[in-house]
Amino acid sequence: MLRKGREAKGWTIYQVAEMTKIRTEHIRALEDGNYDTFSATIFIKGFVRNYANLVKLDVAEVLAELETELAQTEKFREPPSLMGESHSWVDVVTLQLSKVNWRWVAPVFGLAILVAASLWGYRAWRNHPPKDPLIHLRSGIYEPASNFPSAVVLPLPTNSPATNAPVRTRTPGKTRP
Repeated sequence: MLRKGREAKGWTIYQVAEMTKIRTEHIRALEDGNYDTFSATIFIKGFVRNYANLVKLDVAEVLAELETELAQTEKFREPPSLMGESHSWVDVVTLQLSKVNWRWVAPVFGLAILVAASLWGYRAWRNHPPKDPLIHLRSGIYEPASNFPSAVVLPLPTNSPATNAPVRTRTPGKTRP
């Protein structure tokens, strides 16, 4: 019926393919009744409906004829089972993740990761013992360089006050004028 409708319009298979956006191999298979090239009946029915509309055939009559032809094939004799295979845990997890509203979850999840990383960094900073950068140095004793005997040697500074400088002390309980 489809081939006769196309030939009555004077169209080639390529023209029908261009107008319906159906591949030429599929149009040839539909016209020849070779349904094994299709993976599911839904594709066959959709292609036949579009093709029948294009060539101005009665869609209900063409689909009824298609049903009788599909009933004679081994592959499409029975409709596919609605009871699928048992699902693995990956299928279950993927299904549950597909139900999540990621517009809300992704920012909240990112914020939670940022807070957790900040807390971890703060705890690491607080618990890290301060390290003295001079810990590996020995106690310093000044030794003038022996290879410069004529060099001027200066005394080492000490933390004690100079001996000739006046020392100020405060007497407890007295206030300053």
